[in-house]
Amino acid sequence: MADPVRVGVVDSGWPVSLKDQVEVARSFATEVGNAQDRIGHGSRVLQAIAAQAPEARLCVAQVFGETLRTDGATVARALDWLVDQGAEVINLSLGVRQDHPPLRAACERALAQGRLVIASTPARGEPVFPAGYPGVFRVMGDARCAPGQHSALLLPHADFGACVVPPDGDRAHAGASLGCAHLSGRVAALMAGGVVLCDRTAVWKALVSTASFHGPERRSS
Repeated sequence: MADPVRVGVVDSGWPVSLKDQVEVARSFATEVGNAQDRIGHGSRVLQAIAAQAPEARLCVAQVFGETLRTDGATVARALDWLVDQGAEVINLSLGVRQDHPPLRAACERALAQGRLVIASTPARGEPVFPAGYPGVFRVMGDARCAPGQHSALLLPHADFGACVVPPDGDRAHAGASLGCAHLSGRVAALMAGGVVLCDRTAVWKALVSTASFHGPERRSS
């Protein structure tokens, strides 16, 4: 039997409800603590991933403490640590407006070691990072998608889309962060099911071929 897929998550920590699925966690936001979530963002992201890939093992790097504020250098350290922990899929439901050389270098190191880096990107506006770095899967929310579905957008600013709603159905917290998480869960599920190996090209092709929707959502006038 294949080993469970390890999914790394850079966010605000983990919820007690997933304690049996969290394999390792570390806080880069505080000097003390066990990286448990205090603001809810990471909890919803992890729950979305776990809902799609219930057998996955979760590796959690906490970069947000009491607020959704961090910096590129902190995210870079968290990303390097997740690679060291053996995370095969790394979810980054976050984005910063400026290119940070340490963050770019950490993404390049992860990709060079064959890790899949999946990051959220907004539906409109300027590019954000790490989604803007070459080789990173760029994911936005897609209102067409239900849980378990994704879209192959193949747009200049976004590669894929997925469900925007967290598993608890709270639309107040819907958005690109959840779309990214749902897609990371889909990737982990494809890998766990033996559909695809942890290879960027193979995963890309599998996501395109299994997409429920192709192209952008068309809004009626």
